[in-house]
Amino acid sequence: MSETFDEATTLKRRTFVAASTAVAGLPLLTSDRLPTSAPASASAPTPADQLSTVRLTVNGEQRTAQVDNRTSLLDLLREHLDLPGTKKGCDQGACGACTVLVDDRRVNSCLILAVMAQDMHVTTIEGLARGGGAGEQLHPLQQAFIDHDGLQCGYCTPGQVMSGVACIAEGHTGSRAEIREWMSGNLCRCGAYTNIVSAIEQTAKEA
Repeated sequence: MSETFDEATTLKRRTFVAASTAVAGLPLLTSDRLPTSAPASASAPTPADQLSTVRLTVNGEQRTAQVDNRTSLLDLLREHLDLPGTKKGCDQGACGACTVLVDDRRVNSCLILAVMAQDMHVTTIEGLARGGGAGEQLHPLQQAFIDHDGLQCGYCTPGQVMSGVACIAEGHTGSRAEIREWMSGNLCRCGAYTNIVSAIEQTAKEA
């Protein structure tokens, strides 16, 4: 019994010593030997042949911007034209947060290139209110969202309102079920759907 125990102990000790010796034989990874990442280089400027000058009318105003050909309409609005009301959600056309009107048709602005909107009329949430300054008047649907508590966190609200304006203009407000169907591309993670439908329904009746 004692011999078996001693043999097992010796075996474990020998295994430990052998492993330690093998590790000790490896070169130490001191700070001067640690692999280092290559220094980050400054972003190279976009070649001229990959740039386009985009001219379009946004909220009734002629706007011009030079952008990379790969720039989406959403990024043009937010990053080049200083119109952050249009929100970037999934950036894949699945949530509707970036909905704007292009020639009075609703589109997910993250899915189309800015160059595709050349010479078109774009309306964003900033362009719905009437007037300006102290005399500014909310669009009826904006006011209805307030009246019916159709927003909570508010992140999806610009896209919901823009899509709702188009839904009314398209005549898809014959019933609450129809409104829900035609607004199904706009997601509200707060779950304010019932109140959103009520706001659109009221606005459509008063139009």
